[in-house]
Amino acid sequence: MISNFFEILLLSIIQGVSEFLPISSAAHLILVSNIYEFKNQSLLIDISLHLGSLLAILFYFRNEIFNLNKNFNLFYKIAVATIPLIIIGYFLYSSGIIYEFRNIKVIVWTTFFGAILLHIADRRKIFKNLENNFNFKSALIIGFFQVIALIPGVSRAGITITAGRILGFDRTDSTKISFYLSIPALAGASALGIKDLLNENIEFSFIALIGILLSFIFSLITIKYFLKFI
Repeated sequence: MISNFFEILLLSIIQGVSEFLPISSAAHLILVSNIYEFKNQSLLIDISLHLGSLLAILFYFRNEIFNLNKNFNLFYKIAVATIPLIIIGYFLYSSGIIYEFRNIKVIVWTTFFGAILLHIADRRKIFKNLENNFNFKSALIIGFFQVIALIPGVSRAGITITAGRILGFDRTDSTKISFYLSIPALAGASALGIKDLLNENIEFSFIALIGILLSFIFSLITIKYFLKFI
């Protein structure tokens, strides 16, 4: 039981921190699981960790979400930005092509090039802000960048922040856009995972609840302090 708890604790820390920082959560979970051969790295635990992160982002931005009348236009654009991920992601997963990228070599190279691209993009001048310049064109461009994150090693947060900086948004606005985009992305990933769980008749367990709670805590801490840091 103790070893199970420490496995879930470590996986939750990795998920909570790497999901919202410009480093790939999927890549780090895969690498750590391969190194330590965790018994608890299963579909159920993956879903639990993603649910924890989803609940954290919903909780942190609860005021913006509840004030839908004021922010409807923003979230409508976020929904539009998610369309490329849904369409291309469905094709890649249903065809099985995406699984060809799940290896250490791909993770290493995509992490390396992703870091270089973010560094270059971060040198770009700031000439846009979220309130006045985040239009449907910007949303779609960032949405297409987000599709690249389907490849293991490419950070979803990293690539969307990179896209925001390329378009001229500052670090804070780029990060907020990335965080907003994480809501439908995490919701979709969780929904697909739950569907697979139901198909395989896997029962929810106490350790999965622990995973949700710990992932929620570490995700919330990361969101709060990362926004302050940038």
